[in-house]
Amino acid sequence: MRMKVLIFEYITGGGLNKQALPDSLLSEGRLMLAALVDNFSRLKQIDLVVMLDARLVGAIELPGVEIVSIGVLEDSHAAFEQLIPYCDAVWPIAPESDGILATLCRSVAAQAKPLLTSPADAVMQTANKYTVYQQLNRHHIATVPTQHLSAAQYEFGDWVVKPIDGAGCAGTRIVADRQDFEGIRSTKGTVQLIIQPHLHGQKTSLSCLFKGGRVWLLCVNLQQFDIVNKHYKLTGISVNHQLADNHGYQQIIDGIARAFPCLWGYAGVDLIETPEQLWVLEINPRLTTSFVGIYAALGINVAEQVLRLLNGEPCWRSSANQAISITIGQGCL
Repeated sequence: MRMKVLIFEYITGGGLNKQALPDSLLSEGRLMLAALVDNFSRLKQIDLVVMLDARLVGAIELPGVEIVSIGVLEDSHAAFEQLIPYCDAVWPIAPESDGILATLCRSVAAQAKPLLTSPADAVMQTANKYTVYQQLNRHHIATVPTQHLSAAQYEFGDWVVKPIDGAGCAGTRIVADRQDFEGIRSTKGTVQLIIQPHLHGQKTSLSCLFKGGRVWLLCVNLQQFDIVNKHYKLTGISVNHQLADNHGYQQIIDGIARAFPCLWGYAGVDLIETPEQLWVLEINPRLTTSFVGIYAALGINVAEQVLRLLNGEPCWRSSANQAISITIGQGCL
């Protein structure tokens, strides 16, 4: 039986159709869209409908895909809702910030169509970095200590301030002294900021599949960052960096699956590894940039495995086991 799948990658799909497209976000959005389309193209009986910002029609080649152009005067969310009834399943890719991804997930649920990502409740639970910290603490999972900036007092040392629902390293700033701390505290909107100690260690991410309190580890990835003007910038990822000895990582994600049983489908977990501890930094209930390299690194078709989750469990046999490097543009998603 044929299945028609709607894909809405927010950056390339018209989510920002009324403003200039940021080069860094566009670069990663294109990578994830192309990789997901490639995954589905390897499967039989799948027809794809892809929303595309009108400015990118012709610039992004998607052979064999039905493209729905989103012009500058259109409401991309309204267009998304209108397309849902004509498809058999829906896969949105969007940032958690400002409730964007959760809103899209609710729209799919409201029309009773299969959602190929975590539901809105899971997105809301994991989008708020402070509530994630609290929930991980309750389940005795080592996580980076987190406070609301508005309630924090300055203590000597390096700190990181970030939006409470930010995606990736967007809006993240390093605070090195009291002057920096007081300067940020004095600005508007601090209620939406959190502060964490600036832990120095290897920054890894875990690519996982979740369902009903269970989790399967796809691969461990190494993230590379630059610090520019006290801001983190993601510059590259080595996908499947850790080729063996994943026991410690599996223990962590088993705990996360129990703490957040509503997670479903692909999700990423960001860690900071110090000599003493593996610290969970955040949970991303969506496709992450690391997904782009998984098929080349392991021969695992993530889209196929997510479809398997609809009626059962994932089942794969890796046809490769190598590290794949992804170079990121000027920012992060």
